[in-house]
This record gives sequence, structure tokens and C-alpha cells, in this order.
Amino acid sequence: MIDLLTDLHIHTTASDGSDTPGEVVSRALRLGLKAIAISDHDTMEGIIPAQQAANGFNLEVLSGVEVNTYQKGNEIHVLGYLINPNNDEFISKLRELQGDRLDRIKKMLCKLKALNIFLELDRILEFSKGGSVGRPHVARAMQEKGYVSSAQEAFSKYIGAEKPAYIPREKLTPREAVELILRSGGVPVLAHPGLLKDSGPIIKSLLEVGLKGLEVWHLKHSPLMVQYYLEKAKKYNLVPTGGSDYHGTGHEACNTLGTTGAPYESVQRLKDLAQAYN
Repeated sequence: MIDLLTDLHIHTTASDGSDTPGEVVSRALRLGLKAIAISDHDTMEGIIPAQQAANGFNLEVLSGVEVNTYQKGNEIHVLGYLINPNNDEFISKLRELQGDRLDRIKKMLCKLKALNIFLELDRILEFSKGGSVGRPHVARAMQEKGYVSSAQEAFSKYIGAEKPAYIPREKLTPREAVELILRSGGVPVLAHPGLLKDSGPIIKSLLEVGLKGLEVWHLKHSPLMVQYYLEKAKKYNLVPTGGSDYHGTGHEACNTLGTTGAPYESVQRLKDLAQAYN
């Protein structure tokens, strides 16, 4: 039985979550969690506020980030754990990716306009609350104006992959993300591999450049998937991680904090690897 005292995949208002870092920490404390990782999309701005909120409490807040990468049109997410939030090279690359996110949103709005869907960039940026802007914020703006009844409908009809207003991102490949995380002293982990079309070749490719972990436990992984990826992790000596992919109580996904996680042993293995690099 898995000891659910950790949750290593959590989003905040620094990216597309609806809870502030402080609110996430408060929820984690009420749940009695031992360790969490703030892992926002392409930003680490939520980490230090979360660590400050947890100061003096029996809760470890690990630094994390979820880097959105693309390979042959497929979106692949790579988690990076225990990177120094002030690492110059890594922060510089994240800022570049955030700039690309803004350009991408602007192009998406042009495509939506051609479909008679009129949205204001300023309103979308308000939804992002100064954090990393993305498609979920566009979906919320569409829902607010009544163009769709839900964020899910926005993705399935307009802004999901291969839909009429979709704009692909090719700024960073999965291999480049793994290499960047390693150079920055972090531990690279492939996020929710069960959601990929064909994870086998992707895992093998990333092993070649130093992949260190697999997200085995995830809300959308079936028990069979969990067993499959746990065996993969053992086979390749990868750290098995897990988390709820929590985006906040006001988010469309409505994942619940602390319902999916990894044993604390995984946290210790991550820390051991990071210490070996530094």
C-alpha cells in the first residue's frame, strides 16, 4: 500500500492553478502531508512563496517545474525537481518559454477571431494572475463570454491539439528539457507517461540523455498503467514519482490534493540524486 504523505505534482496561480502557493501549503498541512512539490508550467515563481508559507511547519516543499515540450507535434511534459529557483540559466530559459507562451496566445486569438470568437488579451492575462499564461486561461475567457459551456469544450472544439485555433510550440524538445534540467542540478522525470500515445520509444530516447524518473502514480493512470510504469522504473533504475496534478478547487480538472502521490522513499531518492549533482 502506498504511503500517501507526498504529492509531487501541484500547480498554483504562478501558472494555471487557481490556488495561491500559500493556499496550497495550507491545504497540504490540513491533510497532514509530509512533502509536496510545486511544479508549475514553465515557471518556478510559486516555489519560494510556498516554502515561506511552510516555514516552521512539518512540511517539506520541494522545488519543481513542469516543462512543456514538443516532439513531432506531440506535447510531452518533463518534470524537473530540486532545481535552485535562482539558477540563472534555467530561469533565463523559462523566461524564453514564457515569452513564447505569450506569442502563442496572441496567434491563437487571431485564429479564434477568424472563427468569430472575440477575446481580449488583457482579460486572458488577468486570468493568469501574472503567472505563466496558457490555453486554460483562453478556455476560461471563452467560457466567460459564453462561446463554450466549459473549458473542456474549448479544448475539444477549438484550442486542443489539431483543432482550428491550435498553435503548436516547438521551442524545446523533451531531450533538450532533460539535458537542461540536469545542467541546472535538477532531477528530470517524465510526467504522466500513460497519457502519451506511445511512451516506450520516448522513455528509451530520454534514457539516452539522462532521464532519472517516471511519474508512475497519476490521477489518470489506471491500476494497470501504474503497475506497468512501476516495472519500467525498476527495470531502468528510475525514481518512481507521483502526484495529483492538482490545479486548485476552482479549476476545471478538479483534481484533489493529496489523493495521488508517491512513497516518501521517492522523495529521498530525488534528494540523493540532486545532492550527487551539486
